[in-house]
Amino acid sequence: MKDARDDIIKVMLVDDMRGARTGFMMMLNNDPNIIVSSQAADGAQAIEFLRQSPQQLPDVILMDVRMPVMDGIEATGIIKEQFPQIQILILTTYDEDDYAFDGLARGASGFLLKDATPKQLRDAVHAVYNGDAVLTPRITGEVLNRGVRPISDNTRIKLMRSLFDGLSKREYEVAELVAAGLSNQEIAEHLFIETTSVRRTVSRILARMHMRDRVQIAIAWYQSGLDQITGGKPA
Repeated sequence: MKDARDDIIKVMLVDDMRGARTGFMMMLNNDPNIIVSSQAADGAQAIEFLRQSPQQLPDVILMDVRMPVMDGIEATGIIKEQFPQIQILILTTYDEDDYAFDGLARGASGFLLKDATPKQLRDAVHAVYNGDAVLTPRITGEVLNRGVRPISDNTRIKLMRSLFDGLSKREYEVAELVAAGLSNQEIAEHLFIETTSVRRTVSRILARMHMRDRVQIAIAWYQSGLDQITGGKPA
């Protein structure tokens, strides 16, 4: 997980529409800390570039969903397996939420609507670069609640909840807020603690639960049905 800093964030744009790539580039170029370092017209082309240019890997990829040759969801899974350090934001539309969830399941750090404002786009790039997931309340409600496959097996539900039972009270509070879609900064403000403390707590949660990223925390929380339980960690 990276600390917030003033490094130049290298972004790769993957979209089969040249006009869309140009538009995103123009929005990102207004941020002096972001540079569009590479582009690709489909998932296969993006993967080929990454494999052939190990010294030019981007920090963040903006990945379209529907593309010829290889779509963004398949490409996301392959890239996260081979280049786990690269953060991926899925670019989607309102009618592609199911695709977006599949992207989260394959390792994306979140997704962004294609009609996002320039500020929302830039903020999202900074967020995933600094270790946050882009999981807004709308996404949490419409995608995680709808997209997460509910678990009907009581034994499995108990097992999932036991992962959270092993957390300390503070870790449990942070996990709940991660599942609600809050960023590290928002969690820090909510709990009146430092952002660095939130980062350390999230790292401990991931280690304890043997999870890859905060998206998996959110998915596990909803599959456990803990979103239906209020009042904090059970005694």
